Amino acid sequence: MRLHELRPAEGGAVKPKRRIGRGTATGQGKTAGRGQKGQWSRSGGGVRPGFEGGQTSIMRRLPKRGFSNVDFETKYTVIDLDVLNRFEDGTEITAELLKETKTIKKIEKDGIKILGSGNLEKKLTVKANKFTGSAASKIEAAGGKAEVI
Repeated sequence: MRLHELRPAEGGAVKPKRRIGRGTATGQGKTAGRGQKGQWSRSGGGVRPGFEGGQTSIMRRLPKRGFSNVDFETKYTVIDLDVLNRFEDGTEITAELLKETKTIKKIEKDGIKILGSGNLEKKLTVKANKFTGSAASKIEAAGGKAEVI
């Protein structure tokens, strides 16, 4: 089937065009469905594109030099290093383990990010989506491993 071969179904949704302004017997005569008076009844009447009834339009409300859509921003659940001291030596730390132990409330859409504030005194294997440079170096200095998922 090609685009030019498309046809509506038999007895389908194609209605005949309304012929307005062809006399009162048609039901669309005289004012032709535009009402009596007002901006919309005049030929050439109506409002310009983007007009919102006097309210400041969306084009004027948005910033003109770039626009950051928050739907596309990266969101990590951030954790400081010193929080990981509550786990035992040799533990493999994942996002699921942190959620089970109620260290974090929820895992954000882009995962977990480990920040380097505080000190780590345990030898841990930490699996996360992102590490700061100082966090990765402190984990390895304590004898653990920082694995990026």
